[in-house]
Amino acid sequence: MKRFVFYTSVIICVVLFHSCKPNKSDDEGLSSFNKDSILEHIKVLASDSFQGRKPFTIGETKTIDYIQTQFKNLGLEPGNGNSYLQDVPLVNITATPDPTMKVQSAKGNFELKNQSDFVVFTEKTDSVISLNNDEIIFAGYGVVAPEYNWNDYANIDVKGKVVLVMVNDPGFGVDTTIFKGKTETYYGRWTYKYEEAARQGAKACFIIHNTESASYPFSVIQNSNTGSKLFLDEQNKRHLALNGWLSADGAKKLLAAAGKDTSLLVSANKRDFKAVALNEKLSLNVKVKTERNVSHNLIAKITGSKRPDEYIIYTAHWDHFGIGNKDEKGDSIYNGALDNASGTAGLLEIARAFKSLKEKPERTIVFLAVTAEEQGLLGAAYYAAHPVYPLNKTVADLNMDVINAFEKTKDIVITGAGQNDLEDYVAEVAKKQNRYLAQEAHPEAGHYFRSDHFSFAKVGVPALDAKSGIDVIGKGKEYGKHLEDDYTANRYHRPSDEYNPSWTFEGGIEDLQMLFLIGKKLANESTFPQWKQGSEFKAIRDRR
Repeated sequence: MKRFVFYTSVIICVVLFHSCKPNKSDDEGLSSFNKDSILEHIKVLASDSFQGRKPFTIGETKTIDYIQTQFKNLGLEPGNGNSYLQDVPLVNITATPDPTMKVQSAKGNFELKNQSDFVVFTEKTDSVISLNNDEIIFAGYGVVAPEYNWNDYANIDVKGKVVLVMVNDPGFGVDTTIFKGKTETYYGRWTYKYEEAARQGAKACFIIHNTESASYPFSVIQNSNTGSKLFLDEQNKRHLALNGWLSADGAKKLLAAAGKDTSLLVSANKRDFKAVALNEKLSLNVKVKTERNVSHNLIAKITGSKRPDEYIIYTAHWDHFGIGNKDEKGDSIYNGALDNASGTAGLLEIARAFKSLKEKPERTIVFLAVTAEEQGLLGAAYYAAHPVYPLNKTVADLNMDVINAFEKTKDIVITGAGQNDLEDYVAEVAKKQNRYLAQEAHPEAGHYFRSDHFSFAKVGVPALDAKSGIDVIGKGKEYGKHLEDDYTANRYHRPSDEYNPSWTFEGGIEDLQMLFLIGKKLANESTFPQWKQGSEFKAIRDRR
């Protein structure tokens, strides 16, 4: 009897010992993350010899060659059959409008000036595109959102007409109970406005700019819509003839001539709002020059050991702006060191961590470096429209765009929080890292819709964009805010976004480890994360 008790006690102790031991597999792979490795990738990708990594330039050729070489050196499998490349057909369109747009109204005819009153671009490739005394209708926010019981196009026919709409969501700054309050939904994004107007059969759509609603001044609109623009070469897709913006002053002139004022704009925040014909007609000629070419996404993978037909995708865009206008120092190369050589370096670093694991992940891990993000998320959008792996078998997309090059932070910020279950995974890892989740500083800016993960969200794949906040360990929030503001003001989308050997990348490494742990957990589960109730993307996933 004593012998039985002794053996039983030994067994219990052994079981308790093993159950209380930390699970080393949870931390496996974390030690492979290396600052020097990340910095070396950034140093190469952001060098002047890569000429700013713009699609269709020698910079693209060098970038493609470099990433492919790194994929091979890491022992990653080609992700598109026998190739690491996915061709992305693009069209470069230069739209040159007349200096003025003519307006006919009951109060007399007048003209709006190009650039100061309006800007236009087009995704169509006709040599000349014209508005010829086309009627204009004010359609509120231009939103059709069944889950919010909202339809600005109800009981109005806009086929062949010009629609005028406002940026952001219904209720913004007026009634925070209508949509998501201060947090912008996709219905508030300018891209959605154009897409919906096209679905309604409109000929053109002009968005009224508002600096507070858009979170950027009209000068950004002017700079972004002058000269040539890249688009996906989708000849069979329905496009508006013209996509445009009106400045605040331009909109006031148009409304005043129609006998209206800003009270009309305010009325669009009420559920009983009905679109209003302004009894005005617009005329404008736009000359169009078109050039077609092919850019490339890069895809590599680690095939899963148990569920190889289910996929976790990591994304980062490799492109930047190339060579452009000179800055105050005479520099014209937009190196894009943080935006987004850092994300591309992070993609390679996470791939290296997965390759270091003793056992392969159960699901397939895909590493996708996409093109033309700076031109409108085009590479990611093309993949989402032409997926190499089935979307209904794609578990999640984890995106990297601008990695923290400085010290660790106590906080993690989830862009567009409240969308999907991946946020719960972030919370779990944050706890392990002794960090906390902080609220996004400007949810009204719609940052969730401004990077490549959004292209996956649009087709129903749960997508995550999470990164360091501003609560820097040992230095506080004020210091972190200074770093953030300095980057935004002095380096973001400027030639001065260059490699800096003094970067610590302590915070960036911790963020990459967070994304790695999330991907590893997803890879060894059998469940699929879902969209949260109220997300505008839930219905798409449910249908799949």
